[in-house]
Amino acid sequence: MYKFVEKIVGDYMTRRPRTVRRDTTMRELGELFKTEDFNAYPATDGRQVLGVVSKLDYLSCFDFSATRMIPRYPDLMQRTVADLLTSEFIYVAPDTRLTRVLGLMVNHRLRSMPVLDANQRLAGIISRENVMHAVRDCA
Repeated sequence: MYKFVEKIVGDYMTRRPRTVRRDTTMRELGELFKTEDFNAYPATDGRQVLGVVSKLDYLSCFDFSATRMIPRYPDLMQRTVADLLTSEFIYVAPDTRLTRVLGLMVNHRLRSMPVLDANQRLAGIISRENVMHAVRDCA
């Protein structure tokens, strides 16, 4: 396990992650969540990450209360990722040690996080599965 201490994000990250655009609609996002086994997507404008949109962000649109008017379903499905995304998010760099990533995942209950390069552009994504792969490699 001592080998794991030396491993970095760049060795195990997914280099071409699936992303969504800011103008992706709720309908399109719902389909992506249905067909792909991802919990969240980086929302991008080119390679610039604007934020992260998760299944919980998607579901929050359906959280109605007595003080909140319920919109028509077709109107709700036309909302965009830009309306939902979390613009303050945790990210790491390719040279971040996996021990740090593991700590962030455990402490913040994250399933994945974007990997940003020195120019703050999307370089990849690191997921729990990627970290588990590294642990197996080092065992």
